[in-house]
Amino acid sequence: MAREDHLVISSGKAVQPFHYAVGLYGSKFFQELKENRRLVGSKCPDCGKVYVPPRKVCGGCFKEMKEFVEVGPKGTISTFTIVRYTFIDPETGVQRPVPYGYGFVRFDGADTVFQHFVELDEKHPIKIGARVETVFREKMEGTIRDILYFRIIEE
Repeated sequence: MAREDHLVISSGKAVQPFHYAVGLYGSKFFQELKENRRLVGSKCPDCGKVYVPPRKVCGGCFKEMKEFVEVGPKGTISTFTIVRYTFIDPETGVQRPVPYGYGFVRFDGADTVFQHFVELDEKHPIKIGARVETVFREKMEGTIRDILYFRIIEE
């Protein structure tokens, strides 16, 4: 019998009243992130659309997607907000310092957007169309927190 490894995601000290599985495609995304520092999406065999995070079925063609492709780690901000109110971060259970940026990034090679934190930097103001690069944490764990934030870059 083959050994199966299961991905467990912790919410720190925060209490979540539910458990969920990220499934085969989510597990592939987090495995590539942890083991190779690579971002992957799933590619439709019919229309060629690349979804990040990966999903099993193309939203436009309803075709099963079995091919995983590398995307990013650079991308472009599609839209963003600057959050100026405090709240408890459900991923860490800690109050998040404000202000902070939160944006939707279209990775190079992807057709969908991925939402995450964006660094606020006076020298490189956040704006739609800004180029960004992914900043990873030093020790990868296979969670969404392995991506610390996106940093605005000049190209």
